Parts: sequence; structure tokens; C-alpha cells
Amino acid sequence: MRIVADLHVHSHYSVATSKEMNPENLHRWAQLKGVTVVGTGDCTHPGWLAELKEKLDPAEPGLYRLKPELAASVDASVPRRCRAPVRFLLSTEISTIYKKDGRTRKVHSILFLPDFAAAGRLQAALARIGNIRSDGRPILGLDAKVLLSMSMEVALESVLVPAHAWTPHFSVLGANSGFDSLEECFEDLLPLVPAIETGLSSDPAMNWRVSGLDRVRLISNSDAHSPAKLMREATLFHTELSYGGIMGAIRGPESDGLAGTLEFFPEEGKYHFDGHRPCGVRLSPEETRRHGGRCPRCNRKVTKGVMHRVEDLADRPPGSRPPGACPYQSIIPLVEIIAEVMDVGVSSKQVAHGYLDLLDRVGNEYHVLVEADLDRIRKAHTEVLAEAISRMRSGTVSINPGYDGEFGTIRVFDSGERHTISGQLGLF
Repeated sequence: MRIVADLHVHSHYSVATSKEMNPENLHRWAQLKGVTVVGTGDCTHPGWLAELKEKLDPAEPGLYRLKPELAASVDASVPRRCRAPVRFLLSTEISTIYKKDGRTRKVHSILFLPDFAAAGRLQAALARIGNIRSDGRPILGLDAKVLLSMSMEVALESVLVPAHAWTPHFSVLGANSGFDSLEECFEDLLPLVPAIETGLSSDPAMNWRVSGLDRVRLISNSDAHSPAKLMREATLFHTELSYGGIMGAIRGPESDGLAGTLEFFPEEGKYHFDGHRPCGVRLSPEETRRHGGRCPRCNRKVTKGVMHRVEDLADRPPGSRPPGACPYQSIIPLVEIIAEVMDVGVSSKQVAHGYLDLLDRVGNEYHVLVEADLDRIRKAHTEVLAEAISRMRSGTVSINPGYDGEFGTIRVFDSGERHTISGQLGLF
């Protein structure tokens, strides 16, 4: 079956995360988005693991569902066209900070676990190393390779994937505290690492330029800190609905179960370009090199972004595509499209109402962004919205790239252009 999966999120126990990140809201928003399987995130946190055990029931092997009495209440607020089964897969992100080869390394890893028993064993093992209660994503003085070894001891079915593999500060290939290759990080255990997460600031095409990544699969997830951010990136599977089916697709290069990914336009990611946010300076890699890696305003060192880092490690030209590479589709979150069409803020009540009305008429967000016939959108709503989605699908967008922790800005229309399309001035 086709599965849209978002396997990297956080709970309300994580720092800087919405208090709405609970199983009920994840269940609701997964349906609105069209996500079949959502990662629990933070399952090594004692409070969150207890909440998950209280609110979830076993479903297919290795997957869980919201208890029926909770689901019934939540489903009443979901448009009928969006209602669908939602499954949870146990996951967590671990931040490891350690010294290796004379340098401080800061690597974030996602762990997928087959059941509550395995999560409990991992929780107990990590509690002996450091504090796992202060943050849903614990920060531990632990080598990423050792974390991988521990996860396999907990359960052979466990899977570790380096998180947002290119971001500057906390990733396996990051410019500031990562490695120049996966081999440097995981050494002889590298065969146990089946995939990396592309992160919001890179897409598969950027990763294809590095031949050393040909042996791993590319997955994408939202890293959501609030329910509405689900599926800003996701991974598509054609496999059985089970933990083994999904992990088998991630693990096996011979498997065709991994069907592709949904991606942010990478320029919109907050570390795509280089720059110095305090000075408001955004730089392309070429400009950074011309300025000697320094901010042209204050002369401080700039943060090297993902594009620059990819160019540093690339051994292939842009446009390269290795054999067997999975396809991907770049998307813009639907609320951002609606906000631009309506010419109001993303957080406005008009956008929230328009979003739910659109889902009620057409279907979940995945369907609207990727599958729905444009004529249907046009007839149900307006030429403006249909044109905006058409442009997104074709990549006809304009973006000011993100840099140094600042998200990029993306638009599908030039200033004033939306008002001229079919003479329509708004969406609803």
C-alpha cells in the first residue's frame, strides 16, 4: 500500500516545542495532512513514554493507534474527506556531543524502535549515561557510533539514521562540528546505517553530488515542533503497513518499497545559504569565498550553509543522478500558499478557515498539493489557487534563500500578479 510517513517529530517534552504536541493532536493533524504513519518522537523521555503507553493501542506489527475513545473525539473535528487511519511508530532523536580526532563533534541521530519494550530498554541504558528527563531530545556525552551499537543491543530491529545530515551545528556532515564522511563517524559500523535524513535545507539532488552517499537511502521528515508543521517534508513508501515493512524499505537498497520523498524547496530552509544573521547578511558560497569566510559588515566569521558544505564535499557536478535514485517532489506548505493567495499572514484566522474549507471540499493536504486535478481545484475554488499549486508543482517559484538560522522566503507570484489572474482578487 502507499504510505506517507513523517517519522521525525517532537513531543511537548522537548525544548521550544508546542504544548499541543500530544498523541491526540498528532492523530488529528496527520489526517489533515494525509500522513499514514507518524513518528512519536522523544520516546526515551520517561514522561512521554508513559503518555504514549496510556493513549496508544497496538495495531499492525510494530505500529500503534490512538485508543478508540480518544480517536472518536478527535475525528469529529476532522473534515470527512480527510478521515483515515493513523499509525504511530516509536522514534526518538538523540543529541550526542563528544570529542573525536581532536575535534568536538555534535551529531543528532534518529532512532526507530520496534516496540515499547525496546524503548524501555533504550531509556534505561541512556539514563545510566546522562539526563534524559530535562529534554525530550536528550543531550548526551556519547559517541554516535556507540549510540548505534547500543541501539542494536537494545533490539536488532532498531534503526539509526543521522538526522538533518547537513545542518551546520548538529549533524553528521555539518560544517561546524560534523565529519567529512559517514565512514569517519561510524567506522566499521557504517554498514548498519541504512539512510540519512536530508533536512529542510538540502534535497536529494544536492545529496546526489556526493558519491559517498550512494550506499545510503535518502529519507525526509518534518522535524515538527508543532502539529501544523507535520509533512512539511515526508517519505513515501509502497510496502506493507508494519514496522518491518517500513524499516525494510529503508534498510534494503534492493527494495523498491521506498518510493520517494516530499521536500521543502531547500532554499527555504534556514541554513541553505551562508550568512551572518546579526548583520542581516546573506551570502552565496561564491560570495563567502570572495570575502574570505567573513561577514562584509562586521568581519566576523559567517555560518557556512548547507549548499556551501555540499560543494565542499561534492565529487560530481550539479545535475548528477546516481542509478536507482528515488524521485522527489518539492512542496510548499498549503497554509503558505493560501496566505499568499489571500495576501494575509500565515497565522491569520482567514487562512485557518480557508485551509479547513479547502480540505473539506477537496481532500487532505497531500492530495491537494500533489494529486488533485487542477480543474477540480479551479472549479471548487479559484483560478488563483489552481495557478499557485500548478507553479509549485512545476518549481516555478521565487525564493530568497535562508541563512544562519533564518528561514528563506518563497513566493509563487510576483508583486500584484495574483490580482490579475482571471480578474480574481482573493481565494474565498
